[in-house]
Amino acid sequence: MVMVKEKDFLIQFSGLKAGEHRFEYHIENDFFDLFNYDEFNSVNINVEAILLKKETMMELFLSHKGTVNVPCDVTNEDFDLSVNGSLKLIVKFGEEFNNDNEELLILPHEAFQFSLAQFIYEMIVLSVPYKRVHPSIADDYETEDEFSGLDFLDDEDLEMIHDDGLTDTENETTGDDSPENKETDPRWDELKKLLTDK
Repeated sequence: MVMVKEKDFLIQFSGLKAGEHRFEYHIENDFFDLFNYDEFNSVNINVEAILLKKETMMELFLSHKGTVNVPCDVTNEDFDLSVNGSLKLIVKFGEEFNNDNEELLILPHEAFQFSLAQFIYEMIVLSVPYKRVHPSIADDYETEDEFSGLDFLDDEDLEMIHDDGLTDTENETTGDDSPENKETDPRWDELKKLLTDK
């Protein structure tokens, strides 16, 4: 089995004519070994690169589509997750190499080639959602997550609601204990109902 190497993703632009040039790559798990990245069980992704060479600069358009096999964050069951994405990069020439800007690559004037590997890696990794949920439970999970109740409140917050602590603080600030100023925030009232209905 031939292992992928970074030189497989080198584009030697110096020998290319002005105009559009297409390159295609099939990405599998061994590609991510180049970056010591092991989040995926397996990878099956096609990448297309279009390089538009001009007189003093180049434009690079990258796109990818395929699947990565990952464990579900809810059930821990492995599944194939569909991913796709794109990236546009302007390539210019300057005194020294600089890739600090994610949309601009500066190459030294004497450069004759550059590697797509880092750009392909970042494009694919950034296209994978933060939460990876198996399609069979995705709808149920989203509904449950949306209506998760009072998970954002800790015990101290709940105790404050129960003891009506907020309205006491408000009254201390105003110094007026008259019944008119005893009104509570309706939102807290609804939360208090939830506590007393248990």
